Amino acid sequence: MNLSEFIKPESVMIDLPAPSKTKLLRSLSEQAALMLGLPADDIFQAIYNREKLGSTGVGEGVAIPHAPVPGLEVPFGMVARLKKPIDFESIDDIPVDIVCLLLMPGQNSGGYLNVLASMARKLRSSKVVKSIRQAGLPEQVYTALCEETA
Repeated sequence: MNLSEFIKPESVMIDLPAPSKTKLLRSLSEQAALMLGLPADDIFQAIYNREKLGSTGVGEGVAIPHAPVPGLEVPFGMVARLKKPIDFESIDDIPVDIVCLLLMPGQNSGGYLNVLASMARKLRSSKVVKSIRQAGLPEQVYTALCEETA
């Protein structure tokens, strides 16, 4: 699955300020709500509830918060490179500076796992992660994530 199917250039942010994990999730929920026309509280509650099950900090400074969201018709993704790394209770305890939010329609769990797996595979590439960290523009982050070669 190509990440460009659910991440668009306008859903990439760089140097996003985030004082804490909860405030970051709230900020991402508000941004996603504006783009999707869904209630920010519904989005926040979905990802916050998922996060309570266990951190989505996958290691090496990367987190992939994800959840099904009521009313969402198609998968949606956002990418944020944080201004400063924050504690995300990651599996390796390394503070997170790259966050990829994935929101999925609630009724299609098979597609959900494919989207999540595609994102995780891409972010395991040290080349991709390095490109995201060095990017000066959101478009460069988008290209690093969505180009076919990694």
